[in-house]
Amino acid sequence: MNASALPGPATNLQTWIAARAKWHPAEIVFWLGCLLPLLPASLLPGFLQKYWIFDSYLQLLSQIAITALFAISLDLILGYAGVVSLGHAAFFGLGAYAAGLIAKFWFTDPLLGLACAALLSGAIGFLASFVVLRFHGLALIMITLGLGQLLAEGANSATWLTGGADGLQGIRAGKIFGTVEFDIFGQTAYIYALMVAFLLFLLSRRITNSPFGLSLQGIRDNSRRMLAIGAPNQWHLRKVFTISAAMAGIAGALLTQTTQTCSLETLTFQRSADVLVILILGGVGRLYGAIAGTIIYMIARDFFSDVNPQFWYFWIGLLLIGVVSYMPNGLLGGLNWLLLKWRRA
Repeated sequence: MNASALPGPATNLQTWIAARAKWHPAEIVFWLGCLLPLLPASLLPGFLQKYWIFDSYLQLLSQIAITALFAISLDLILGYAGVVSLGHAAFFGLGAYAAGLIAKFWFTDPLLGLACAALLSGAIGFLASFVVLRFHGLALIMITLGLGQLLAEGANSATWLTGGADGLQGIRAGKIFGTVEFDIFGQTAYIYALMVAFLLFLLSRRITNSPFGLSLQGIRDNSRRMLAIGAPNQWHLRKVFTISAAMAGIAGALLTQTTQTCSLETLTFQRSADVLVILILGGVGRLYGAIAGTIIYMIARDFFSDVNPQFWYFWIGLLLIGVVSYMPNGLLGGLNWLLLKWRRA
């Protein structure tokens, strides 16, 4: 950890954490900017109205908010705790199917569906942590990949419950708070996904800027030293793994509720790989890196798939190679390095 980031040599840990937890003006501008797509074009000057395209991309923006939440959930265990996972889509898919089955057979209240998805994914994540966290390195990667593939194949086989390759049919989306309905234009879905993502971002921000978050970073950097000073490494890792799984489940539930569809794609290795690419693009170990990576990846995917539907991933690969070659710490890491260099100059 960079000693220059400390508020001062005489300050204690709580003062340092409080300094790190302060909101930067750029953060406030960013989150207020997320509300701009909700601004009616009629309120803009005439020469700007024809260029206002956000209201036509509300569905894409909803997908960005959901995927960013999923990326943040992975960043908690990968970027801050150093736990590599290639099967994180398992918890995303669990939440997606939990919300879909609850909406189909029991009740359609979206918030209750989110709560149930979080409980199920978090519980499975807690149980899985007893197996996953026993391994390190390549073995850890293979274990997470194997668990994700087992769950995907299980969902594919249980056609009586999940619908198999045809997906879960008959999902109903109820009113939010019993009053707000999902509209065909995607405005309600965007507001709903954005608010949930923002609240869970606040939770993640609080976790990372806390003694618990600093302990996770210490375990990531030197687990043996943390054990030597008496830190309960395994218990800390189990807690963050459970929180991460619950957040991924909520992201999956949001996808099901806003699209009223649920398929095996939510459990595939491709989704786990995509979110890992997103973190590498934006910057691992930075919550805003997960968000920036999601925006870049989703917009690039939307653009390249329109240009060439068959080979769009080729261009994503080139983008990834370029970022890793010139910005090993991701886009935000590279921008931070340039900013520090400019300040020193």
